[in-house]
Formats: sequence, structure tokens, C-alpha cells
Amino acid sequence: MRHRTIPGSSGTPRPLRLYGDPVLDRPCADVTAFDGELAALIEDMFATMYAENGVGLAANQIGVPLRVFVYDCPDDEERRHLGHLVNPELVEADGPVVRGPEGCLSLPGIEAGTPRHDHAVVTGFDVTGRPVTVTGTGFFARCLQHECDHLGGGLYVDHLTGLRRRRTLRALARAPWAAAVDERAAEPV
Repeated sequence: MRHRTIPGSSGTPRPLRLYGDPVLDRPCADVTAFDGELAALIEDMFATMYAENGVGLAANQIGVPLRVFVYDCPDDEERRHLGHLVNPELVEADGPVVRGPEGCLSLPGIEAGTPRHDHAVVTGFDVTGRPVTVTGTGFFARCLQHECDHLGGGLYVDHLTGLRRRRTLRALARAPWAAAVDERAAEPV
């Protein structure tokens, strides 16, 4: 029997930043202090991800421009992968490129077939500063690549081309939450 707490159980869900918010377009800064504030941020990120029914969440999606992400994501064999990475680096993305449906908590209700490698390796640190390497295949590899993109100021839309990209951008412009993004984009981060 495990005696660890459930990730996010001591956290507070925070408001999500949506497509068009400038914090999502900028590369995030490295974490330099592995302390209680970082631990609290990670707890809040888990709480937010679970409240929004996500499988991954980057810190800039809640307005914190630091290189941190959390995940609770299955792979294609339905094995659950649960954890977090601080200052992650995508060191390997290889294998076949698979176009699969991809969504994002910062683009609610919008999905598009996005090409991603079927295998990914990410290195980084845990909340205490201990080095960690995470390897993923299938859907979990997609999640790792997606979250690393966020921390570099990118979104899955950046991987789309042609008609798929035009349709997605049109859907984003018509999204019911788009007006709220325009108003918030003027607010300082």
C-alpha cells in the first residue's frame, strides 16, 4: 500500500490562459529554486489539470512562465504515466511520425490531426532537483512533445499546415471564448 498523497490534492486549481494570451507565445525561464514555492506550483498544476480533465499541463498555461510541466497520461498500451518535469529538455523524438488528434486545455473544444513522433525522451529534474529521464511511446510520447512545445512558446497549431491549419485557425477565431482572450491579452502577466 502506498502512503504518498495524491498529486494535486493539496493544490488549488488556477485559471487557464487561453490561445492568444501572450504568456503562451514566449519561451519560459528555467527554474532556479527547488523549494516550497516550486512544490506548491506543481500541486496547483496537478489540481488544475485534473479540474480541466487534461492529461498534461505546462506552467505557462496558468500564467507562470517557468519550465515546468505535469502529466497523468496513458500510452497506447493503456499504461499510466504520472509525474512532473522541471527544466525539461526533449532530447529524442524519433520513430514513425503519426498524425493523431491533439487538443489543448488552452484551446478548449478544438482538436486537429497533428503529426508527432511515436517515441520521445525528455530529461529534466524532479521537484527536489534530482535528475530524471522520462521515455514515452504512442500517446504519451505525443503528450511529452506537446508539453515541451508549450515551454518553448509553441502550440500544437504550429505543427499544422495547409487546409488543416486554416480550418483550425478559423475555429479558433470563432471560439466562444476568443473575446475573453482578446480582453485578457492586454493585461500584464
